[in-house]
Amino acid sequence: MYSLHLSPEQLQIRDTVRDFVAREIKPLALAPQRLEASARPTLAEALEKASQIGLRTLALSEEAGGAGADNLTCCIVTEELAAGDPDVAAVLAQTSMLAHALFDGLMTHEQRSRFLPAFLADHRHHLALAEHEPDRDTALGINYHRPQPNEARFATVAVRSGDAWIINGRKDRVIGISQAALFAVRASLGDNGAGTLLVSRDTPGLTVTPPEANAQWHHGACGALVLQDCRVPAENCLAGDAALFCHAGGGIPQDAAFNLGIGRAAYEAALDYAQLRVQGGRRIIEHQAIGAKLAEIAVRLEVARAAIWQAAWASDHPDAVAERSLPDLPLSTIASVFAAEAIYRAVKDAAECFGAMGVMRDMPMHKYVHDARVCLHSGAGASEAKLRIAEALARYRRPAAPAAVLAAE
Repeated sequence: MYSLHLSPEQLQIRDTVRDFVAREIKPLALAPQRLEASARPTLAEALEKASQIGLRTLALSEEAGGAGADNLTCCIVTEELAAGDPDVAAVLAQTSMLAHALFDGLMTHEQRSRFLPAFLADHRHHLALAEHEPDRDTALGINYHRPQPNEARFATVAVRSGDAWIINGRKDRVIGISQAALFAVRASLGDNGAGTLLVSRDTPGLTVTPPEANAQWHHGACGALVLQDCRVPAENCLAGDAALFCHAGGGIPQDAAFNLGIGRAAYEAALDYAQLRVQGGRRIIEHQAIGAKLAEIAVRLEVARAAIWQAAWASDHPDAVAERSLPDLPLSTIASVFAAEAIYRAVKDAAECFGAMGVMRDMPMHKYVHDARVCLHSGAGASEAKLRIAEALARYRRPAAPAAVLAAE
C-alpha cells in the first residue's frame, strides 16, 4: 500500500536534524563573509559535528556500523541539511549513499575489512565519486530512442601492470574533494569496458585540486582530481557493475531533496520578513499581492515535496510498480525536473517579497537564488532528463552498457 505516513523514528530524526541545522549550520552558512558565491569555504566543523550525530553513516547498514536508514528518510534528512547549507547536504548525502553502496554491496569481504574500519573510526573521513570528465557529457549527450554510443568509456584509463592498476586521467566536479579520504574512480579498463577503482587520498600520483570559484556552480565544494601514473593494488578494483551507485544513488531523488531544502529556506525567510515588514499601516503579508505570492511558493514546495517523497518511497518499495500502486516511470527523474524548475521560480518569488533588498549581495536571499540556479542548470540538464522521461513513456529500454571487469583474483 502506497503511504507517506512517517514513522515516529522518522519524525524524531527530522526534528533532530532540523534543530541541529538551526544551531550548528545556519549561523555559519549565513555569516557575512560566506555569502559571496565566490568565497564559500566548506563548513568542515559542521560536517564533523553532523558525523558525530550519525549523518555521515545514515544509509550504511546497521551490521556495518551505520543507521540503516531507508531512502525516504535520507531524502528527508537531505532537505533539512540543505535548508541550512546545500554544500554540507551534498557532501553528507554522497558519503552516506556511497558508504551504503560500497560497504554493503559492491566491496568484497577482503575490501570491506581493509576500508571500513578507517571509515568508521574518523568523523572527517568522507567518500567521493570521481566519475565526471571534462566535455564527456557534451560528447555523449543522449541519442533519443537509440543506444548510447561508448556509454561506458572514459578518457581516464587504467592499465593492468602485474599486481596493480596504473591510472592516468583527470576528473572534475568531484563533490567534497577537500574532505574525501577515499575516491571511487571510474575508468576505462581496456577491452573489459569500464570499472571502478578505490584510490586513497595519499596514493602517489594522485593530485587533489581544491575547489575554485567556478566550482560554485556545482553544490558540494567540487574540485578536480589529476591521476598521473597513479598505482593502486589490483585488489582495489570493485567486482561487478559499479555503475549501480552512479547517478544520484540509482534512482534516489536526493538532488531534488536538497533543491527543496534551498526553496524552503528562501520561503521561510520571505514569510518571516512579510510578517515583520510594515507598509501602508499593515504587515505586507496582509497585502493581497504578497499574500498571493507566498501562497504560490507554498503550493510549489508542497507539490515538489510530494513528488520527491513518492519517488523515494518507490525506491524503497520496488514491488509497488509491479503491483500497480505506482506507474512504471522514472519517478526520481520526474521529481528532479519538476523540483528544479518549480523551486527556482519559488525562490525568485521569495526574493521579490524583499523588494530591492532581495538582490543585495550581503543578504541571504542572494545566496538562495544562486543556489537554486545551480540546481536548475548543473548536471546534464532538464532537457536530457525530459527526453529520458519521454523514452519511458514510449516503453523504450536502452541497451545496457558493457559490464565492468571483475576484480582480480
